[in-house]
Amino acid sequence: MRRIDVLMIGIVGLFVGGGTYVFFQNVGFDSIQAGLWTQFLLVLIVLGWLVSYLFRASHGNMTYHEQIKHYGEAVLQKRLEAMTPEELEALQAQIDAEHAN
Repeated sequence: MRRIDVLMIGIVGLFVGGGTYVFFQNVGFDSIQAGLWTQFLLVLIVLGWLVSYLFRASHGNMTYHEQIKHYGEAVLQKRLEAMTPEELEALQAQIDAEHAN
């Protein structure tokens, strides 16, 4: 994630928090109650994001992990495409020998 993305998320968070506070005040809450409910909702949002992050991290569904996996697959594909038919046969024989053991 780039710095500008983090800054934009922070700015959006400020506007969402401020908008929620104003909404609660317009609905009829006093300033203290509006502030408490706004904090409560923002904490729920952060906790929800944290749970989703921990879930993705524990299952390896992070963007970095996906990029590394795709890169490794692309490198292997390029190596296979660069091999001659004789080299492919030798590789297949080696794989067959390993599976036979």
